[in-house]
Amino acid sequence: QVQLVESGGGLVQAGGSLRLSCAASRSIFSLNAMGWYRQAPGKQRDLVAVIMAGGSTNYAASLKGRFTISRDNAKNTVYLQMNSLKPEDTAVYYCNAANYYTHVNYWGQGTQVTVSS
Repeated sequence: QVQLVESGGGLVQAGGSLRLSCAASRSIFSLNAMGWYRQAPGKQRDLVAVIMAGGSTNYAASLKGRFTISRDNAKNTVYLQMNSLKPEDTAVYYCNAANYYTHVNYWGQGTQVTVSS
């Protein structure tokens, strides 16, 4: 079992930055890919970024260059650094852990990010 807790969301002006954190209940990075997803009202939940156990990363094409996913293994925490935020980035952001072997997905409760114009 994995518990994920997101934090760091809030209200920010366009062009500003936020750093989201996802704290895992235990050390899981060797067995799970970690990802950030977001969901705007009335829309599907889309992948923002993922970091694999080996450290490689992938990003949604539209976000490449603005968002950075990283992790601190000692703290069991994954981060999403969001720069140059735009109103279209407004969404609930969710942390995800996907187990390589069981394919079980775990989700955090989400954190709201609102970007004002």
